Amino acid sequence: MWLFVFFDLPTHTKKDRRVASKFRKNLLVDGFSMMQYSVYARHCASSESADAHTRRIKSRLPLYGHINLLRITDKQYGNMDNYLG
Repeated sequence: MWLFVFFDLPTHTKKDRRVASKFRKNLLVDGFSMMQYSVYARHCASSESADAHTRRIKSRLPLYGHINLLRITDKQYGNMDNYLG
């Protein structure tokens, strides 16, 4: 199973940027990899593992901005097309 985090956080003030940076750093510490600047993904061995990571993210939500979590199966992830360049 894969867990994706999509977010759009305000960066207007120095405090906003600090909060957004902390959120991104927490995702990296939790084992997520950056796919794009505001899209992070992590492989989870089970639904229980994905639940634990979801709870961890929810406990660290910034006060402002939009954050979306998406779970997909390994098979669905395997059907993704990636184009570079």
